[in-house]
Amino acid sequence: MPSPDLSFHPTPTTPPGSFSKKDRSGPRKKKHSYVSTPALPPKASLFPLDTNLNEMDGIVDLSVLPPAAADSSNSPGSGFESSHQSSSDVSSMHFGSASASASASNSNSNSTSQHSVFSNPFLPGSQRRLAPGALAFDGRRISPKARPPGMVPSGTGSGGGDGDSPSWTAPESWAVEKEGGDASIAAYSSSDESIHAKAGPPTQVQMGAGPSRNTKRKKRPPGGKGLYKVRIYRANNSYHVVSCDLNVTVAQLTPQLNKKLLLDPGVEPHRLHLKERGRERVLAPTERPADIVRRRLEQAGYDVADGLDLLGADDIQFLLKFVYKSNVLGPPEEETQFDTFDLIDLTSRSLRAVPVTLYAHADAIVSLNLSRNPMLEIPLDFIQACTTLRELRLSHMALKKVPQSVRHCRTLQWLDLSCNRIADLDDAGLQQIPQLRHLKLQNNRMEKLPYYFPHLRELRDLNISNNKFKHLPAVVCELRSLVDLDASFNSISELPDELGQLVELDHLIIVGNQVSRIPEQCANLRNLRVLDCRRNHISDISVVCTLPKIEQLLADHNAMHALDVSFGPALKQLDASHNDITQLTLVPGPLGQPYALTTLNLSHAKLSTLDDLALAQLTALEVLHIDHNSIRSLPESLGGLSRLKHLSCSNNHLYTLPSSIGRLQWLETLEAHNNDLSELPMSLWNCSSLQVINVTSNVISTWSLPPGSIDLEVAASHAWASSISLLSDRKGSSSSITGSTLPALASSLERLYVGENSLTADSLHPLALLKELRVLNLSFNNIQQLPSSFFRNLTQLRELYLSGNDISAIPTENLQHMTNLEVLFLNGNKLQTLPREISKLTKLSVMDVGSNVLKYNINNWEFDWNWNFNTNLRYLNLSGNKRLEIKPDMNHRQSRGQQQLSDFSSLTQLRILGLMDVTIGMQTNIPDESEDRRVRTSMADVNGMAYGIADTLGMTEHLTMIDLVQPHFRGSPDEAIFAMFGRASHIASNNRLTKFLHDSFLRVFAEELSKLSKGEDVSDAMRRSFLKLNKLLHDYLYSTSGRKMSHVSASAMNQTIHDKIGASGIVLYLVGRRLYVANAGNALAVISRQGIAHLISRKHDPFDRLETARIRAAEGWVSPKGFVNDEIDVSRSFGFYYLLPVVNPRPDVFQYDLTPADEFVIVGNRGLWDYVSYQTAVDIARKERDPMIAAQKLRDFAISYGAEGTTMIMVIKVSDLFPKLHPSELQLSPEPVILAEDLLRSLVKTRRPGAGITNRDISRLDDEVSPPTGHIALVFTDIRNSTHLWEVNPGMQSAMVLHNNLLRRLLRFCGGYEVKTEGDAFMCSFPTTLNALWWCMSVQTQLLDLPWPLEILECEDGKEILDSKGKCIARGLSLRMGIHCGQPVCEPDPVTGRMDYFGPMVNRAARVNAVAAGGQIMCSADVIKEINARILESGPDTEYSYLQPANAVEAIRNMGVQIFPIGEVKLKGLEVPENLSILYPAALAGRQNLEAFETAPTASGSRVQFSVEQMRELGLLCVRLETLAMSKVFRPMPDRKGSIASASGQSKAEEKADSPLVIRDDPSLYLPVMDEKSSDAHLTTVLHSLSLRIDNALTKLAFMYMSDIERQRGAPDLALRDQILELCRPVFL
Repeated sequence: MPSPDLSFHPTPTTPPGSFSKKDRSGPRKKKHSYVSTPALPPKASLFPLDTNLNEMDGIVDLSVLPPAAADSSNSPGSGFESSHQSSSDVSSMHFGSASASASASNSNSNSTSQHSVFSNPFLPGSQRRLAPGALAFDGRRISPKARPPGMVPSGTGSGGGDGDSPSWTAPESWAVEKEGGDASIAAYSSSDESIHAKAGPPTQVQMGAGPSRNTKRKKRPPGGKGLYKVRIYRANNSYHVVSCDLNVTVAQLTPQLNKKLLLDPGVEPHRLHLKERGRERVLAPTERPADIVRRRLEQAGYDVADGLDLLGADDIQFLLKFVYKSNVLGPPEEETQFDTFDLIDLTSRSLRAVPVTLYAHADAIVSLNLSRNPMLEIPLDFIQACTTLRELRLSHMALKKVPQSVRHCRTLQWLDLSCNRIADLDDAGLQQIPQLRHLKLQNNRMEKLPYYFPHLRELRDLNISNNKFKHLPAVVCELRSLVDLDASFNSISELPDELGQLVELDHLIIVGNQVSRIPEQCANLRNLRVLDCRRNHISDISVVCTLPKIEQLLADHNAMHALDVSFGPALKQLDASHNDITQLTLVPGPLGQPYALTTLNLSHAKLSTLDDLALAQLTALEVLHIDHNSIRSLPESLGGLSRLKHLSCSNNHLYTLPSSIGRLQWLETLEAHNNDLSELPMSLWNCSSLQVINVTSNVISTWSLPPGSIDLEVAASHAWASSISLLSDRKGSSSSITGSTLPALASSLERLYVGENSLTADSLHPLALLKELRVLNLSFNNIQQLPSSFFRNLTQLRELYLSGNDISAIPTENLQHMTNLEVLFLNGNKLQTLPREISKLTKLSVMDVGSNVLKYNINNWEFDWNWNFNTNLRYLNLSGNKRLEIKPDMNHRQSRGQQQLSDFSSLTQLRILGLMDVTIGMQTNIPDESEDRRVRTSMADVNGMAYGIADTLGMTEHLTMIDLVQPHFRGSPDEAIFAMFGRASHIASNNRLTKFLHDSFLRVFAEELSKLSKGEDVSDAMRRSFLKLNKLLHDYLYSTSGRKMSHVSASAMNQTIHDKIGASGIVLYLVGRRLYVANAGNALAVISRQGIAHLISRKHDPFDRLETARIRAAEGWVSPKGFVNDEIDVSRSFGFYYLLPVVNPRPDVFQYDLTPADEFVIVGNRGLWDYVSYQTAVDIARKERDPMIAAQKLRDFAISYGAEGTTMIMVIKVSDLFPKLHPSELQLSPEPVILAEDLLRSLVKTRRPGAGITNRDISRLDDEVSPPTGHIALVFTDIRNSTHLWEVNPGMQSAMVLHNNLLRRLLRFCGGYEVKTEGDAFMCSFPTTLNALWWCMSVQTQLLDLPWPLEILECEDGKEILDSKGKCIARGLSLRMGIHCGQPVCEPDPVTGRMDYFGPMVNRAARVNAVAAGGQIMCSADVIKEINARILESGPDTEYSYLQPANAVEAIRNMGVQIFPIGEVKLKGLEVPENLSILYPAALAGRQNLEAFETAPTASGSRVQFSVEQMRELGLLCVRLETLAMSKVFRPMPDRKGSIASASGQSKAEEKADSPLVIRDDPSLYLPVMDEKSSDAHLTTVLHSLSLRIDNALTKLAFMYMSDIERQRGAPDLALRDQILELCRPVFL
């Protein structure tokens, strides 16, 4: 069987000599020609042809026309009817492909002889024929400009006309049959499923009526050896099911279709049509319908195991549809009327020919769009008549070749051939279009461009993205007039040097390739303004940064690790995010020219510091993004960025903001969430334009007012206690307090986010000044009580978030004045009642009071709030209030007329109602669910597991996300379903779609589980359920009154709104302790295992290279902004049928076996995961014991971090499946009561949780254990070769942040206590020995997975090392660890207050660590005894064995232990030797076979390695600069080959030709000796020497430049001298 990508060439069954019909002679059988080969018309002038049938003289024989009362079902233009089964008999036939072709040929010949009524009207003969397949005259196919016989030059039509008229050829638009031509075989096939019509193995066809009744799924191996069922429809929607193998072609199938589907033997010839992807086309005779079905089903996500051979018999119109009908396609004439003829759009009209109406107005057409039509050729006479055509669009037409007539459109300027199947342009002849300026070729199958491309001298815009180029074609570099070039999403690995020749290039886009280097010649692109090189492997962009006109440079997701560049004078935007950049160095720009950069993005890098001098040079900066780095402080030079408007520094380790930030008078937005800020700078009050401050997730406890403003105590007394407003409404007076002034920030700030900090009620006083606040988020602080006048000056508030505090009452004073309030979050507090004043907030639409302790009488409306008073509510959550009862009060029903306050009848706009765990008296008072309303009334417990859910509507008016929870699935007590469907986006309403998925999934999944056969598992059922749901969803969406809209024409289907909506989906199926997760889209699930986040689903991102390859294989494409077909930003989804099968719902299925170490699962849509990392989400949820509160907290965090769409989060506590306690809840070993330490322990217990912690990530974890005393275990750690790493490796600072955070996180998980740190060394104590061992093994294992800076991984100390099995056993920093146990002396440190340890036991533990090498865990004999007793169970128990925690024992056993005894070792300073052993986790035991590291390490292994060749290149640069400083030019001697004599003679000739200013010599004579044997110390000395020589040469050149300038001006230039001296200052120092 030929390859599916093999293209079909013309007339494969004809001998090679018969391709040219002009040279043939003798009688031949005539065959129908439905698509004629293009022929050039004579050049004579054209005259109009009379097309009146009644008066047409001798053209049509009216006697053979069909009667007027023909059956309407056979009419080509008849519409679809409801489907019904045909009553034809079933027949089968076995035959060879050669005989079948002959049979088809004979059938076509007979049909032609019976119905041909069109002939040459200019001959005296009576033979006349209609166009093939036509019984009636089709006026749309007659050219209005056909030539009369007198105008035809002699000898011009010998090959194409009738045998009786060798001197005339009909115009192409007539679609006239040609002598001897086989019209049933197109000039080429536009399908991938076509084959050469040659004799081959026998094929089999079986015809059957109606659908298949086979219910048992069969497995069919690929290769086409079985019969595949294909459903083929008539025009009236009745259908037959055909059984055939993959090799059966349309030509072989046609005779059988004629017998079974053509009930009237006199009907006109029919053709097999295919409807898919919004277009309809006629299948070529060589195409294979069964193979088409197979390929489309595979592209849509089906597997062979799903029964591909049987699925074609089902109704798969959502994917494709075969129709056997008359080959007259296109809308009726009345549907193709045009108001104007300059811009013609015929997209998706199912046209095979250009409408006849356009012929008379062809000269007026300027733009013609024929996209998504089945025509393979455009008539030449029509193209030639379009004398003013400038734009031609031929996209989505399944073309394999460019229509031959296109080359003859001389006026064409814009040609769109995108989204076809074109493999090459060799015979397209585009060089004949002299004015072609724009050429769109994206999403084709080209691997090369034709030789003639350089002749397209006017070409300005070329798009070759989403093709198969492995190299940028060389001919592109010869298009000297090219302005825009898009080569995105190919497989280009290298850019040619000749790219620099495109000096007119303005836009260059190479997104999604594999380019690693930008050629040096690109420095010649002097007109380049925009370079988009995202998602490549580029390591250096300095070549293009200095281009004179470059304005926008996008280089995110590349391989840069240092940004040492100088910016060009025009560069305004630089995006270098998602690179492993560890340092930023800006080379000074041209003298007197400040940098023009306005936007700089360095987020998601590995920066530990921001260079003060570099930042100071960016004086024009307006937007600065440095999120997701490891920066601890910002330089004071930040205040010099006077134009800065947006500063985003979130997700760093900032402990303070610079005081100079108050000088930023243009600053509008400050994003600093998720840092370690303990306070906000006082100067921030001076920012007069600041509108948004987001400092969520810090440790802020105070915010002081600036000096000279209102005194804090006075403000407090007046704002919270006085009845006189602190702020006057009059503009002239800003305060009622004499002698005080309002800070500038009070009049500008509109949105303040300070959630998850350490604010108390006393910290809220400064908020009284912020009178313009619209959004205030104070969630998850330590606010227990709000001041009584808290709302006095917050009358402009629209959103108020007070979740997660310990608030027990809402102050009612001034609450009724907050008339603009729309969103109020009070969940997670201790509220028992809600004040009636809330009912006066008439605009309130979102109210969340979940997880409180509400227990009031909801009918007591005179004093307490009732939801029925806020009629605008769209979201109301009362879940988690286990004491709340909602039941009707029959005694007081008349208190407010007839309204029942216990129901929700007044809330007509309600979309989400949460009543989980709320006691409901009568079910009748609860509103019903609908497509636009979700009501949750279940208990927060599923099969013994606690779970919680939280969501928000965002800005949408409809329900776009919906959850599904089903305990005891299929009646089984150990099965459960958790699912969510929908989209976070609020662009389109998909509530009907999500509701159907919610209602149908359980039924479909249960059916698929019951159909599983031997060898299949749950993953197969989940995949089939997703795919079947998508099919059923299509039928549901497109059905109206029982009639399927899918039976309407494709153009009508495309116009429906249902095409544009879709939904992601994720399903968790729990069977016992096994979890199956299936997801399609960007709804994801993450599980927490001992506090570590593990992703158990897959995000389907179009930028993912695997997804990109799948999209391309399904004939889709990815735009530079990451959208599939430039439409949607997700690659798999339910719905979006206009993009099927490119976007399909095939899920990724994960199987996960739960263990006692697993704690909970977080399920969320992109509203969570786009803003909160997996590990951060686990840390936040792990802090809460109640999953309902955890879900609400995650939702509130997502809102604080910027989520605006619909957000839905579900938290499932899977640890409840195991009988024992949560690991963090296990009690540690009892400690001996020591009176001296009671006071310290009591102080620790009374201290507020998180107090004293300045790291936000650590503060989210479980509270630190109390300092252990008595018999404890001590661990010392140290980084191997850290001193030298700090000296020479620039990545060390970022690496230390990663190292410290990991050790501290694991201390919380493993129950350890951080005693102190000295440099990079840790001293930690543990209550038990196995807690200490658990921590050490976890640290050594997880160090391998940290995202180390590239500088660390490239040096000898941090490079990756594999064992003999190819498994990584060392990567990044190497840590030595030592464990010893005993009873030290315990005393608290008088300064820090932390417990410290002293005595011989501590000394011995430190010496044990000193003996260890990098990557080793050294253990004393007492530690090994405990391991043998509890872990290996090979020794007797010790007196402390019963104290070892079970979770530590289990964790160590899961990791495995390998012990290597080394015997007694004399420890430094200790008399008694110690019996030591080396211990590794089992996965890292291969470290024992590594060679011992040097005992006295040097810097050689710590620095980033450089080669001697690099040193020689630096030396050559040094020599050239020194020579230039002497006003001469240095040129190295070229490499000589051949004899010495010839080389000498050639050298002398070159010396004579050189100028006296040129010095030719061997550069090694001027450089120190360097070779491969040079030591690192020697190379370092050479480097220092060369650096000094280069500095001296540059200084001399600068002074020479200054002297020349002053000589020209005739006077000293003091300003220039100052600039040069400033540049040279570092040299002088």
